Amino acid sequence: MVSSIGNQSVKPNGDSIAVIGAGVIGLSCALEAQRQGFNVTLFDRDEPGLGASFGNAGYLATELIEPLSNPATLRSALSLWLNPKGPLALPVRYMHRIAPWLFRFVLAALPQSLERSRKALLQLNSASIEAWQRSLDDIDAREQIIKSGYLLVWESAKGLAAVQRHQAWLADNGIQTELVQGERLIELEPALSRGVSHALYFPDAYRVKEPHELCQRLFTAFTERGGQFIQQAVTDLIPSMNEVGVRTEKDTYQYDHTILCAGVWSRKLLNSVGLDLPLEAERGYHVTFPTATTLLRHHIGSAERKFVMGPLASGLRVVGMTELGGLTLPPCQRRFEVLRHHSQQLLPELNTSEREGSEWMGHRPTLPDSLPVIDQHPDYGRLCFAFGNQHLGVTQAAITAELMLQLIQKQATSIDTSPFGVDRF
Repeated sequence: MVSSIGNQSVKPNGDSIAVIGAGVIGLSCALEAQRQGFNVTLFDRDEPGLGASFGNAGYLATELIEPLSNPATLRSALSLWLNPKGPLALPVRYMHRIAPWLFRFVLAALPQSLERSRKALLQLNSASIEAWQRSLDDIDAREQIIKSGYLLVWESAKGLAAVQRHQAWLADNGIQTELVQGERLIELEPALSRGVSHALYFPDAYRVKEPHELCQRLFTAFTERGGQFIQQAVTDLIPSMNEVGVRTEKDTYQYDHTILCAGVWSRKLLNSVGLDLPLEAERGYHVTFPTATTLLRHHIGSAERKFVMGPLASGLRVVGMTELGGLTLPPCQRRFEVLRHHSQQLLPELNTSEREGSEWMGHRPTLPDSLPVIDQHPDYGRLCFAFGNQHLGVTQAAITAELMLQLIQKQATSIDTSPFGVDRF
């Protein structure tokens, strides 16, 4: 690293890497870079572990191998949007901004594109748990992830045949489930409403203890190993063939390599290096009920209501909504009310009054094909990218970091990274 200090410059021994963004992706990349012998500096305008990494459900959703853009989603999109309690929100005042992204989203559902994204998600998600285990074992923090199981539930009994087909499709992709009903369902999750007809039980599913605690544990390990954290907003990237300049509000630094992991805020920095991606802010909402930590044994996903809830160290967290509303609109209070309503319907014992529960809204970095970017700049290979993991940032963080460092070191990657190219659009 070269840091400008007046007219002086200082460069430590060894190759240096800057990581832009201290969410779970950036923290994972920073730690992996340290393991590979690099001197690492982490940048973020906020404290580590905030943003989308703070507010997620804490569930490692490896079974989510179907891209959001698919024929079923497109067929139901209008009804989901018009339903006041539905999961999809497209604020009218943002519609003109989101229209080009929506067009690409529709194209991503075409058969060839859809199958490519499915295969890529399957590869990435299938490798994610073991990557997390390697990462956490290295810092003596395996307790941060828990094999807890997961239930995907349906209230209507009418679609049972479709559920069985979905179960067979999951099995074909190596994901084992158990179809549960009646007493077996009550045995697994006694607090669930008796209005739930059936569920798919994923016995091998994992969750984290607490998303923010996980990020803090990663950051502690990073600093204990000599990592530097600079809490400044990065305003510009200046790549060359031999190094990458990182300009902040206060200074300019030079590094041998730089990894951009700034989530949805990556788009502005991409523009500074001649790239423009359809990266959008998918606003997600959560309500966390601190007195209901033990109400559920598993994370629960509602196939019909399109939300997830589960136990964390901080309480019972209820997460949902897909609101394509950009970065500047304020949170919509009605979205929190919808989450309270849905959680009450599935958990009759839950006290969902407004006096109970903390509310949060954040921005998931989302691309039209549901795939992240894990790549290097096409002209300046020392500038690298790891962002756009949409709903799966926590799930995919450790494997994303391993792939990123394999690319930087010109090693064969453990899975095919071509679907995650920065120039695929």
